[in-house]
Amino acid sequence: MAEKHLIVLDLDGTLLKDDKTISSKTKKVLNKAKELGHEVMIATGRPYRSSEMYYNELKLTSPIVNFNGAFVHHPKDNSFGIRHTPLDMSVAKDIVESCNSFDFHNIIAEVIDDVYIHYHDEKLLQIFNYGNPTITTGDLRKFLNASPTSLLIHTEEEQLKIIRQHLADVHAEVIEQRSWGDPFPIIEIVKHGLSKAVGLKEVSQYYGIPRDRIIAFGDEDNDLEMIDYAGYGIAMGNAIDELKNIAKEVTYTNEEDGIGHYLNDLLNLKAI
Repeated sequence: MAEKHLIVLDLDGTLLKDDKTISSKTKKVLNKAKELGHEVMIATGRPYRSSEMYYNELKLTSPIVNFNGAFVHHPKDNSFGIRHTPLDMSVAKDIVESCNSFDFHNIIAEVIDDVYIHYHDEKLLQIFNYGNPTITTGDLRKFLNASPTSLLIHTEEEQLKIIRQHLADVHAEVIEQRSWGDPFPIIEIVKHGLSKAVGLKEVSQYYGIPRDRIIAFGDEDNDLEMIDYAGYGIAMGNAIDELKNIAKEVTYTNEEDGIGHYLNDLLNLKAI
């Protein structure tokens, strides 16, 4: 067999098409890569409960990185252990407190698969209900009783920069923050020092696969560290410019089987 590679897949905008499905062509390529002994894993900002269906669909047997590195575990092997690196409880409550000085719609705290929502909101309940988590609604300063894996602030575009600036001024040493616009403007906060690359390093050590044989695919700013770390850091055709600038190469978009085409050529899989 050719040398073993670790193939790392972001989900939204990368492995998943815009309709949130995996194309049959890319799936065929990934199956062929696994047959030949390469390892395939997922690294996503999503919680495990909303990535498990894709893990199962690809019949993976690898660890998975969730919450952008704040939660890493192996669904098929308990001996791998669980790496959970939540935000400090006092930091989380400080952030909730300071948000009251700004305009925001809601704050969501996730503790692995438990969800805490500051204000009742039907639209959010539909989105976060995926995978049937335990949902608690009410003032997070009172109801949040465990250190959160991640904190999400739902706000308006014009408030986003103001709140992010405040977070940078006050909490820069203890948090990592990112923002995303789909399905609405959100600021996502995890513990300082975390990224998908942190989880990826652990998994590559577990498999004994060096950096130069890691092939990682991504499209957004939460993929920057991972794409930078991987020997083959590949940006999707639909990726943000910042990611394309640091990537080793740019492949086709998530709608055009970018992952499938790239792996088929690089690893000479002859699958498509």
